Amino acid sequence: MSEVMLQEQIAAANAYEALFIPAVFGQWAPVVVRAAGVESGQQVLDVACGTGILAREAAKQVAPNGRVTGLDMTPGMLAVAEQLAPEIEWKQGTAGELPFAEATFDAVVSQFGLMFFPDRVQALREMRRVLVPGGRLAVAVFNGLETHAAYSDEVALFDRTISEQAGDALRIPFCLGDTVDLKQMGEDAGFTAVSVTTHQGTARFPSLRSLVEADLRGWLPVMGIVLDEAKIEAVLAEAEATMGAFVTIQGTAEFPLSVHILSGVKAE
Repeated sequence: MSEVMLQEQIAAANAYEALFIPAVFGQWAPVVVRAAGVESGQQVLDVACGTGILAREAAKQVAPNGRVTGLDMTPGMLAVAEQLAPEIEWKQGTAGELPFAEATFDAVVSQFGLMFFPDRVQALREMRRVLVPGGRLAVAVFNGLETHAAYSDEVALFDRTISEQAGDALRIPFCLGDTVDLKQMGEDAGFTAVSVTTHQGTARFPSLRSLVEADLRGWLPVMGIVLDEAKIEAVLAEAEATMGAFVTIQGTAEFPLSVHILSGVKAE
């Protein structure tokens, strides 16, 4: 990877951390860690760790004698993660072929990454492989797009003002909304005591502009779609004209979030 490409990835990762973690993702890290039963002294793996919010939460729970490892395929994400939490071990790799020995971790967690894996069942099998017998899995995914009115409107905005490719980039995170299919994936991967629970949260952005800008600057670049400033401003202006329903009287942008957590156990 060239230095220019790495710096572009780091810029996108910094935008992701600054814009998405406080508004959307941060609230789910404690929920996922609890679902995995993470305790002091354990060894925990965070798959598709991004900039590390879930790994950082797990590190609080395993202290003082446990260990957390974060794995991601994107060097820019890992560079930002390392800067934020150098005490955690950060490793580059893919979910479909985890670079760890069998029975290494007491818990494996993953937050909003499963949707992007080319072979989701294989990735879950790998998570099971690296768990110790009796180890626990907890994976968070978004409910379907139809349960998220704000993002449904934003997808339509991107289709209309940018391209269908941009709209698809925003559709992908919501592709695992079917709880029956999700549970079947866990069972097909060999987990026992598989369950899917649905949790409700709230996205809170400082403004409507910041909501859409988070995707224009923090999400689309992660998905390989980089827009020039003129295009970004044009899309933001259209958003202001068409998405006012999600603006509060205080001027913030807020809307409900619906998230599934897939849990399972590696049999003794």
